[in-house]
Amino acid sequence: MARAVERLHLTPEDQIARRYHPVPFDVPAGSPSLGVRLSYDRGRGVVDLGCEGPDGWRGWSGGARDRFSITPAAATPGYLPGELEPGTWHVVLGLHQLPAEGLEVTVEISVPATEPPEQERRPAPVRRAVRGSDRDLPAPPGLRWYAGDFHAHTVHSDGSESIGELAVRGVRAGLDFVAVTDHNTVSHHPHLPPLGAEHGITLLPGQEVTAARGHANALGDIGWVDFRAPATTWVREVAARGGVLSVNHPIDADCAWLHPLDTLPAALEVWHVSWFRDLTHTGAIAFQQRWDARAVLGGSDFHRPEQGWTLGTPTTWVAAADDSPEAILAAVLAGRTAVSVGVGPDGVPRPLSAPVLLRVEDDVVAVGAEDAVLEDAEGRWLRITSDHQTVPGAWGRGLLHLHDADRRVLALC
Repeated sequence: MARAVERLHLTPEDQIARRYHPVPFDVPAGSPSLGVRLSYDRGRGVVDLGCEGPDGWRGWSGGARDRFSITPAAATPGYLPGELEPGTWHVVLGLHQLPAEGLEVTVEISVPATEPPEQERRPAPVRRAVRGSDRDLPAPPGLRWYAGDFHAHTVHSDGSESIGELAVRGVRAGLDFVAVTDHNTVSHHPHLPPLGAEHGITLLPGQEVTAARGHANALGDIGWVDFRAPATTWVREVAARGGVLSVNHPIDADCAWLHPLDTLPAALEVWHVSWFRDLTHTGAIAFQQRWDARAVLGGSDFHRPEQGWTLGTPTTWVAAADDSPEAILAAVLAGRTAVSVGVGPDGVPRPLSAPVLLRVEDDVVAVGAEDAVLEDAEGRWLRITSDHQTVPGAWGRGLLHLHDADRRVLALC
């Protein structure tokens, strides 16, 4: 067995010179597996972990793991199994946060690996009670409104639940689909169709392209997108491969969008779970009115139950021909989306009863929103006086949203 130990003293100067620090190592022909361990004082800094082989990217776990293993048949979640091509590989260290005096980092590489890859938990399917599309909301001919969540994580990055457990959570939330958007990896993609079928929910392939100056979801089974490249490259590559790029939580704390762009992507996560800290917050609406994305999306950014929220907070609705990943993405590209608060006062997702605001051909329809106020981008207001009210499309301009008497946002389209 070959074992290499690299001891590094990484400083802010290293971070400035190269945000993603490569540590090379050799893999001989015929190697059955490899394993990597990362150690440093986590109380003093944050170093992310990833891996690249001679033939391309093999995975990323960010700051969620301190080790991984790769074999031809299996790999730690977040990493791609497959033959270990001989040649020079790299452990990729993301220098996210380093103290001024620097940080001692140790990387241990074993070929073959000293421990097997971690296995995912496989929960039994639960019986579905309702799904959002059962609400049968008014839609253009040949289409139906499906309820979902466009931003969620599993053990393939920094989430605590397996793909199967996330699927069960989506079923219990009454959703038709969930986009699984693990950070900087597509290791989860092969598992989504069979697990979605097993649990009776569409699991939409995605990846959160995560960099220091902002994050974006690349939606669709389009292959890995290099987060180390300029964000303008993300926009072009995702569009060329037939996917959808959505800028995530563009005004949220230290994850706000700072990348310069010469072309805007098709979609914007205009409603992120961080908005639930204060439903009167309209900063994202202001951002969208300047951005003018074709499709508005919402995402719970679910990672783990102890955070205090679940899938569907908020709920995104898409008017699609069916609930397949292809039809959902086509609806997003066409701009047939709407977002609702999706939860009741007790925090339980209720896609079947929460107020919604929908564009149906030339008109706007408010459902379940009696006594709410409709507001357009120019500040005009209209009182909603019935449980199902159609507003002529000529009435409002730009992004429309519903709010209640306390100015809390309920829905937008």
